[in-house]
Amino acid sequence: MGDFSAGEDIWTERLGNLRNTVRQELIGRHLDDHVRDGARVLDIGCGQGTQAIRMARRGCSVTGVDPSEQLFARCAADAEVAGVAVDLHQGHLQDLDAVLGDRTFEVVCAHGVLMYLDDPLLALDVLSDRVAPGGLLSVTFRNGDALAFRPGLRGQWQAAVEAMDATTYVNEIGVRARADRLETVTDHLIRRGMSIEAWYGVRVFTDALPSEQSAVVGPDLEWLLRAEQQACARDPYRRLASQLHVLAQQPDPSQPHGPTAR
Repeated sequence: MGDFSAGEDIWTERLGNLRNTVRQELIGRHLDDHVRDGARVLDIGCGQGTQAIRMARRGCSVTGVDPSEQLFARCAADAEVAGVAVDLHQGHLQDLDAVLGDRTFEVVCAHGVLMYLDDPLLALDVLSDRVAPGGLLSVTFRNGDALAFRPGLRGQWQAAVEAMDATTYVNEIGVRARADRLETVTDHLIRRGMSIEAWYGVRVFTDALPSEQSAVVGPDLEWLLRAEQQACARDPYRRLASQLHVLAQQPDPSQPHGPTAR
């Protein structure tokens, strides 16, 4: 797959746009519902630290890992401004043993990571190995069953037809990325002994908006977020979302009905 770093500058420029604001806020609200205050959290591909800092504000002990020097520095600076501590390490998914040793966490997050990897199932194995007994894995990925939806809503008919059977796409920052089906991810996690606690869509109504459209804080934005939040939690809307958010629980042998990370 493509290298995220090729589109990193564009990503950074667009952090305040509406599409990214919706994505980050929806993921954050899902985590608010499933992650207890004070949990031990690992955020792989933490980037600029939107979710890492949000969870640190809730008293979570957050460790972030990201390969980007630019985003790493921004996360550190924003955490300092927010008055929270995030334990940051520069590295890739394959570097976790060297970076973290054998540490496990109550919550392991990998948001927007799978689409840049050639073998997402191997990545899920690596991630789930870092989840402590009874803990939670949180992953987001491009929805492979809805690749035609964005170009279709934009009136890009040839692109919509070509996307119908595609498994990759060129994303909004110009990088070729992969898409995965919900069942591919959930079935693999279940085979590893995990249980699916919940799954959501991420961006149903706003995905086709122009990438340059900025977010304006106010009543309209909150109504938009409420509409997205409800759509992303129910069928049929969530199945048309641009991305999917899966939360899976690691079994806890000490408790027959292991507790959730909440």
